[in-house]
Order: sequence, then structure tokens, then C-alpha cells
Amino acid sequence: MQQHHGWADERFGAVADAFAANFTEFPELGAAVTVFSGGRKVVELWGGTADDRTGRAWTQDTVVPVFSCAKGPVSISAHLLAQQGRLDLDAPVARYWPEFARNGKQAVTTRMILGHRAGLPALDAALSFQEVAAWDPVIRAIEAQRPLWEPGSTHEYHGHVFGFAVGEVIRRITGLTPGTFLREEIAEPLGLPVRIGLPESELPRLARLVEAEGRRPMPGPEHLLTRIVTMNGALVFPGLDVPHGWNDPDLHAIELPGAGAVASATGLAGLYAAAATGLDGGERLLSADTVTDAVREVSSGAGFLGFDLGARWGSGLLLDSPAFRPLLGARSFGNDGAGGQFAFGDDEFGVGFGYVANRMIGHGDARANRLIEAVRGCLG
Repeated sequence: MQQHHGWADERFGAVADAFAANFTEFPELGAAVTVFSGGRKVVELWGGTADDRTGRAWTQDTVVPVFSCAKGPVSISAHLLAQQGRLDLDAPVARYWPEFARNGKQAVTTRMILGHRAGLPALDAALSFQEVAAWDPVIRAIEAQRPLWEPGSTHEYHGHVFGFAVGEVIRRITGLTPGTFLREEIAEPLGLPVRIGLPESELPRLARLVEAEGRRPMPGPEHLLTRIVTMNGALVFPGLDVPHGWNDPDLHAIELPGAGAVASATGLAGLYAAAATGLDGGERLLSADTVTDAVREVSSGAGFLGFDLGARWGSGLLLDSPAFRPLLGARSFGNDGAGGQFAFGDDEFGVGFGYVANRMIGHGDARANRLIEAVRGCLG
């Protein structure tokens, strides 16, 4: 059995067993899991290889790209602003960002974007990587975009547009880009290694991604799903070891708030624990009323493309979804990443959970599910 490091409270020994089993039962390479209970860290485990080319081992402070887990920090930031009375999620986005109202978007609210209901899953504009990195060209393209459907009438995953659109609302209110707001207002004060926009100084801690065999290929470049995840080809997916691919430091340096977070398991678990319970006796980041608003179902079932993977969405956050990602209950909220990474919080059970890995299997794969099942059993 693969050797792993770290520790788990005796009550949570089953999580350690499940983590070890993942290395024998799946093509795991390197991975980590952290669990908080009642604001206190009760599990912190890591193991395997961070870089398959050099054999560099995964360590306690290894960070890894976590793809759409980025939507969790961005959504928590938006809910924090709503809690502070600075953002009304049900007001038109144009209240904060007047130029957004063009071309049929006058009534689109931030909650519609958070719930993937705004009709903006992809953009018509074909932007270069440099334009995506510059931020403002994406914002101008969103302003010019006409919704693909009547806003609010159906849903489809908003991919990268989610992060830029909600991120621009955050910027208009605070003067800070979403990555800067996350760093200055949440992550650094709480000591959490979660970044949207990775500084060069942290590159030595970064794990290298590899793709598991058998992943289903993307459809052609004109398919809406491919346009959603690649921003019309400005980004590549999975595209690991190509220029501007997901192992390229140039990609991690930019703010890509829909899918560009880099974090450790402890950073993600700590963020959700802070939101749900507070850390180590500190005040919780999101109040019970704020969480109640966040976990009210906004979207589920077959969307615009006709797919139904079983996911249920609150306002920017994945809810307990038995057919896709079973969590702990009605007050669980989180987000997953394209490589199988996952993090969530639950204020009823007092849990913050984070799992990261560098071998990409896919959305909703069983590695995190098994760890969550172990947590559920430990909680009784």
C-alpha cells in the first residue's frame, strides 16, 4: 500500500484508511486530504508524487491547480459582500456594472450568474490568451454578449464566464479583482494557501498535473461544451504540457477566476471550514442566514445542452447531489474541479473538507466520494 504522511484524529481513522486505499484502487499519483470538524483540523494527510518527471514527493505544503474549485472562493466572496450589505444578489448586475446591461442583459442578476442561468455559458468573441490574461478584453466581450437563452429560463454551466462576470461585480464594488479580494480579505488573514493568480515565489510548491488514461475526449471546437471550457480556444483543455496549458506557470500567474485557482487540500478545507464554522474558535465567515441563502437550490436537471449529470446548484455552489457528488446533507455546499479535486463545507455537521490530486480522472470521480463517505461514517 502506498505510504502516506500526516495524521488523523482517532475518530477519523476511517478517512486515513480510505485515503490509503485510493492509492491502490485508483491510478492515484499524488494527493492530499484535509478535514476540519467544529473549526478544528482533525485530518491532514498527503502522499505520493508531486512531479512524475523528477520524482519530487508530495509534501505538506504542496499546492495544485484545482480548476473549477475556483468557483467556491469566488462564490464565497460574493456571499460575503452580500452579507455585508454591499451586494444584492437579486438586483440587476447593471446596478454595479452599468455597461453589462447591453444586448438583452438588463434584468440579469448576480444570482442568475451564480446559478448558471444567465444565458452566458460562452462568449461569441474569439480572444487570445493575452487578452484573457489582460482581464478588460473579457469584460468588454461579456458586455457585448447577447444571452443564448432568456435569462432565468434554463441553465447551463457557465465555465469561465462565471468567474469573470462575478469577478467583475466584485471588482466594481470593492476596487479589487477577485483574486486580490480573496487574498487580502480572506486567504491571507486566515493563513490559507488558496490563490487565484499564483506568484512566482510559490512555483516550487506546485504539483505537476498528469492525465489518467481513458478520459473522454472533448467534442469538436465548435461544440458549445468545448467553447465553454476553452473560451473559444484561448485556453486548452486538458492541454497540460503545451504553451498556456495547465502545467504552464504563465497560466497560473493570471487571474482566471472560473477555473484557475491553485490550492492545497488544507487551504480549501480551511476556507470552507471558515465559511461554515469559523476556524479554531474564530467567528465564522458566513452567517447561518447567509448559508441558508447560498444553499437554496437554483438549478438542477437537464440544462440547455440537454445533459443531466445529477448536479444540484445553489448560488454558485454545488449542493448535496446523490447522483453526482453525495455530500452530508441539505446544508452542504462546495465545488469540484475537472481533475477530480473537491472541497465543501457544512454548517450543520460543522465540517470543512478538501481533497486535491494531480492525476486527472474527471468530474465526480470516486476518489473524493470515498473520502466523503468515510467522513460521513466517522460523524455517525
